[in-house]
Amino acid sequence: MSLLVIVRHGQSQWNLENRFTGNVDTPLTELGRHEAREAGVLLKDEHFDVGFTSVLQRAIETMNIILHEIGQEGLSIERSAALNERMYGDLQGMNKHEAEGRFGAEQVFQWRRSYDNRPPNGESLADTYHRVIPYFESAILPCLQANKNVLVVAHGNSLRALLMKLESISPADIEKVELATGIPRQYTFDLATGAFALRPK
Repeated sequence: MSLLVIVRHGQSQWNLENRFTGNVDTPLTELGRHEAREAGVLLKDEHFDVGFTSVLQRAIETMNIILHEIGQEGLSIERSAALNERMYGDLQGMNKHEAEGRFGAEQVFQWRRSYDNRPPNGESLADTYHRVIPYFESAILPCLQANKNVLVVAHGNSLRALLMKLESISPADIEKVELATGIPRQYTFDLATGAFALRPK
């Protein structure tokens, strides 16, 4: 069995300000760095063979902090825009409460949580899925099939897309799923069957 661990980056500056961040390259806050350190504490007994992040600094810094905490700073890391947060288009930079006042709470909820509702000039979760999953299958899955332990640090929506694949979550049910910042989610990968199993917390 190999191990796959996914972590949403720690709190970013625009998370703190309750803004739509999308693929804008905002930094971590001090709380975000603390969350990354806590993720490292939770993973201190694990050994990884390779890591993957987006190209955005909040994911990269979270990865670096985790690796420092677990003493694996030399881990080979691949960065790809395929793992970037979904692009929120015209909403990027807008306060979420302001967006609700302008467009209505139900519409904003649909943009944020539904599978195929695309914000103006932005990506839907479906769009995000169709770039994350091919990358997962071509770059990450072969590492797991080679019996390597893998750490992925990315974003709320790119990881929600990946969860749909790993846990067979339907487009309807993914609306209810939100990933907390800085909390590792661990899976075992069965080399014989190709099945993923969520590790108990």
